[in-house]
Amino acid sequence: MTTSTVATLPRSIYIEPTSRCNEFCQQCPRTFLSREEDRDLPFDDFRRIVDQFPVLDRVVLHGLGEPLLNKDLPKMVRYLKDRGTYVLFNSNGIALTEARGQALIDAGLDEYRLSMDGSTRETYAHVRGVDAFDKIWRNVSAFVKLQQAQDASKPAVSLWFTAMRENLPELPGLVEKAYENGIREIYLQRLVYFEQGLAASKQALFHRALPEELAIIRRTQELCQERGIRFKAAGAASPVESVVRDFGERPWSGCQRPYTLTYITSSGNVLSCCFAPFGHRSAKEYREERVLGNVFQESIEQIWHGERYNQFRNAFESDHPARHCAQCGVNWSY
Repeated sequence: MTTSTVATLPRSIYIEPTSRCNEFCQQCPRTFLSREEDRDLPFDDFRRIVDQFPVLDRVVLHGLGEPLLNKDLPKMVRYLKDRGTYVLFNSNGIALTEARGQALIDAGLDEYRLSMDGSTRETYAHVRGVDAFDKIWRNVSAFVKLQQAQDASKPAVSLWFTAMRENLPELPGLVEKAYENGIREIYLQRLVYFEQGLAASKQALFHRALPEELAIIRRTQELCQERGIRFKAAGAASPVESVVRDFGERPWSGCQRPYTLTYITSSGNVLSCCFAPFGHRSAKEYREERVLGNVFQESIEQIWHGERYNQFRNAFESDHPARHCAQCGVNWSY
């Protein structure tokens, strides 16, 4: 695919409802890198953005912030569902009160993805920067029971674990925790590292996993099979494959996101994908190399077909793509 074939606007987008967060994760760029100002996306701005897309098959309502902190989140979900869009987001679960949970069920949310990076209170607090492990599991358990009491088939609730050397030994313990709380799907996520906090290459397992670390992943697979839990990995791979597979000399080249997807922050900045906020060395680099336009200054049509986006795509098709693309599939998977 080339820039000349990008005739229509994307049908799959990320929109960040808020850049605020109630955690300080030790592997997150929000904790360590320069970032955009804290801002909730007002519903009217949200509506003006999504109304510019003629067709939206799938919308991911998260960015670097915690989506549940935006009071209009259920309203956003409902607006998209009324268009026939598939809607999902990742969340830490701290703000998943009964009222918010009911509002999300009523809105028709398709997927709720719980980010959970430890099976003990101590490890969770170390990785996520807050002592909220017990509260989160109370919230999630109550949410699943709320669904069951109403015989609500949606949202599907899954657990997402960012794998690092620091926390991998706790992965098997999450299987029973998930089972006890009605979660029947676990995803293994690869670490995106930028050499700060726990987001360091020495924590990464990709092409570095020791035999005993691969054994932990395989043991988790066995436990999941015993409990009837689906165990998968981000990037359409099996968990073990996601750690060991080789992307070749041009690891970014299999990605279709520059032509099929876009990512919009709560401040209106348009980025190429969800990996673009990671690894920039300065606010200047982020502004000049990652941001492709702003929906509060131009239409999405102008941005998508504009000079900066086309320069980004042309570089992507060469042997010298943007830095966050060049490392994709090496430091992280697409």
